[in-house]
Amino acid sequence: MTTEFFMSMVPPTCTWQEKQVSMVKGKPVFYMPPELKIAKQKLTAHLGQHVPEQAYTGGVRLIVRWLFPRGTHRDGEYKTSRPDTDNLQKMLKDTMTQLHYWKDDALVASELVEKFWAEHPGIYIRIEDV
Repeated sequence: MTTEFFMSMVPPTCTWQEKQVSMVKGKPVFYMPPELKIAKQKLTAHLGQHVPEQAYTGGVRLIVRWLFPRGTHRDGEYKTSRPDTDNLQKMLKDTMTQLHYWKDDALVASELVEKFWAEHPGIYIRIEDV
């Protein structure tokens, strides 16, 4: 099985690592700041349109290309500034798990992640059985 799609959007730049912590009755409580909640909702809304009819149950290869608005950069030039790819992927894969793309993101056995500056921003995703 293969799932492939492009989400035309400006990718979120805040990441899962930006969760905040506060102390409540002497215990740490983690929470999402407003910007992170908005980014999560945006990803959920876009990903929700592409959920496969059947969830993946075996190992998968996940290919993701993050395409950020190019500004003064050339179209297709690699983006070497923040956010880091691993931080971008965490929220994406957690959201895909919640939407039942797969049972657990531990099924992602192979992963290719790239960041580019692009004339047409968005997120390209391809999921393949391995």
